Amino acid sequence: MTIDLKNTQAIEQLLRDMFHAAVASAQPDIRIPEFLDEARAACKGKLVVIGAGKASAAMARAVEAKWSGPLSGVVVTRYGYEEPCAHIEILSAAHPVPDAAGHSASKRILETVSNLSEDDVVLCLISGGGSALLPLPIDGLTLEDKQGINKALLRSGATIREMNCVRRHLSQIKGGRLAAACHPARVINLLISDVPGDDPADIASGPTVGDPTTCAEALEIIDRYKIAIPAAVRTQLETGALESIKPDDARLSRVSTHMIATPHMALQAAAELGLKAGIATYILGDAIEGEAKDVGTVFAGITKQILAHDAPFQRPCILLSGGETTVTINGNCSGKGGRNVEFLLALGVALHGTPNVYALAGDTDGVDGLEEIAGALLTPDTLDRAWKMGLSARDALANHDAHTFFGKLDQSLITGPTRTNVNDFRAILIL
Repeated sequence: MTIDLKNTQAIEQLLRDMFHAAVASAQPDIRIPEFLDEARAACKGKLVVIGAGKASAAMARAVEAKWSGPLSGVVVTRYGYEEPCAHIEILSAAHPVPDAAGHSASKRILETVSNLSEDDVVLCLISGGGSALLPLPIDGLTLEDKQGINKALLRSGATIREMNCVRRHLSQIKGGRLAAACHPARVINLLISDVPGDDPADIASGPTVGDPTTCAEALEIIDRYKIAIPAAVRTQLETGALESIKPDDARLSRVSTHMIATPHMALQAAAELGLKAGIATYILGDAIEGEAKDVGTVFAGITKQILAHDAPFQRPCILLSGGETTVTINGNCSGKGGRNVEFLLALGVALHGTPNVYALAGDTDGVDGLEEIAGALLTPDTLDRAWKMGLSARDALANHDAHTFFGKLDQSLITGPTRTNVNDFRAILIL
């Protein structure tokens, strides 16, 4: 199914189709069924389903559809991501800044796994977004404190690993504590990864896996990014009183973990579509991090090299990548943006209207930043059209206002809730 590379609409549609193929490959109803045999073999008592994340309700629905025996449980998902379930209670809460509903849901989940026996099985469904949805802070830290720390971390430019290290040490449920609460039941983790490197400890801040990081590391991150915390909490971090559950803890001996969907799997699905269209397609990496605008500038340099020298790849070609970049906001910022559209706008600014380059960047959960917009599309005439409309790409980039920029050009990618989350998707098509 080759496409006409002189047809602009066909090119743009191919990029959209590749994004949707990546999202479709990570849908829970596709990925869940093959992992239920272990639970069937192990379950001699009750099956209890718990979970948190943007995909958790869809994961719970997929479990119910394929499980023949009795089951019960509770999961929490983001507002608007609910799915109907007959036996599993679906709760919803705020993301990315936690709220009281998430606080209550965290307590409800802990109550659900209390007093289990070794014959029982806990099926834990975790996906991206679960960290904000499980805001049960340590004693001495209020929900308002946790909200402030979360906002500060999001604005600081800290990596997802750094943010999660802090979150694990300020929580009663993360950093393996939920798994410890399930003991002595068997725990089977089914995870959808949204983090570079697919480390289970970083997916929703690892509530049901051991945490190798320490209080000292968490405190160093807090100090590096000048995050304000109460003095009593600082003291507890300094003394190690808030240490998380470590991987060799005996209470984790009956925990098994399966990665059912990952960013690389999603990129592979998109690459297959590009190859079917007759275009050489390359996955450059599924764990790319750094400042979004800097990554965009680097990818523009790679694109220019291909255009000028047909190296390291010959044209036409498509470059795919994933991971989780960051956006550091200094001072007050009124712009509406996200890391994917910031990457895309920086790419466009660096290319400055270079012909024969099309690109799409979006978050596979359908939400880039704080906006209900997945991402955007960049075309060779984007900057020229913007200029004629009185829009400055450089000003929009400086104000982290890429959603407004692409929205006015009608180049936003809006999907609604995707019910999954395998991180960022970036595609650059070079003719």
